[in-house]
Amino acid sequence: MSVRITCIKKSNGYHSNPYTAIETLGWINESTNATGISTRLTIYNWIKDEHGVAYVTDYLGNKAFLITAISSSGNKYVKTVADETKTDNLLQLPECR
Repeated sequence: MSVRITCIKKSNGYHSNPYTAIETLGWINESTNATGISTRLTIYNWIKDEHGVAYVTDYLGNKAFLITAISSSGNKYVKTVADETKTDNLLQLPECR
């Protein structure tokens, strides 16, 4: 199963790593039209342990896939694989409502 990440919700306050500020991610399974909101750790575990596939699309429809990472302080998070764009595909998503 794969999902497209549609929005993010960030916690307030200072974060040395902007990805760890993401609390939840909104998503849609474009095959079934199922939608949901999951915590950062849930998405991390789904990608890492269940081989889930998540991605972000830009306005041209180009996909940037999410990968798992762990910060120097041990926080688990997801980020997009670096691509040719200068802006960050994941951090530029709108805030979930």
